[in-house]
Amino acid sequence: MKFRTPRGVADLCFPGGVGMVARARELVSALRAPHIVPSPNIWHWPAVYEAENRAQDVHGAVWRALEPLADWTGDVVDVGCGSGFHLPRFAERARSVVGVEPHGPLVEQARARVAGLPITVLPGSAQALPLADGSADVVHARTAYFFGPGCEPGLREADRVLRPGGSLVIVDLDAARPPYGRWLRADIPSYDAPAVDAFFEAQGFQRHRVATVWRFPDRETLVSVLRIEFSAAVAARAAAEVDGLEFTVGYRVLARTKPAGLIL
Repeated sequence: MKFRTPRGVADLCFPGGVGMVARARELVSALRAPHIVPSPNIWHWPAVYEAENRAQDVHGAVWRALEPLADWTGDVVDVGCGSGFHLPRFAERARSVVGVEPHGPLVEQARARVAGLPITVLPGSAQALPLADGSADVVHARTAYFFGPGCEPGLREADRVLRPGGSLVIVDLDAARPPYGRWLRADIPSYDAPAVDAFFEAQGFQRHRVATVWRFPDRETLVSVLRIEFSAAVAARAAAEVDGLEFTVGYRVLARTKPAGLIL
């Protein structure tokens, strides 16, 4: 996941390896740009996060769930695109692809990844997309910013950018599904999964629960990923619970369509 909550630095779930200097830098960054929420994993360990991306959803269950929810042949925007891991996949079918990412080093990594492809990567946040009104057919966000109450500014901004009939599609981790959800809740005991579900239902989203498998090439990579996602104690417990090189992770795929004629 790129970051756990849009509410502020005080609510962030920092992984066990993040030191005081890194936390201070994140706080300074948030104070300078309060609409940008630092990511405690990919910002600090992009190479480990790259390995995490490769391990996720090895059977493509999330992609299959996304297929009927939007017109992926139009103009697609990926919000919080990170280092651009998913951008080439969108570009296989889309007329145009724009990745939006708030963290400068990741913007540069994403641009290097998609060099030579018909993909644009822009600096920006979910609350202030650097795009014109009605310029996209799909706004997609995967484990970035849209985690429940507090993300209303980003929802409004996505609607601004979408054309009438366009789709906002959000992929988030399912805290109700073990074992990953159990580990997540251990680090964020205040997280209320039913309340988050109710929030998105009230916002007009359809919800689809998807079970996936994360599979790693070796134990070292698996443990490294757990350590950037969870506190030290929870990461150690999770590693002890996993027998082998894979575990189940649940996602919530949320989608809503912008009504024709909506005036913002």
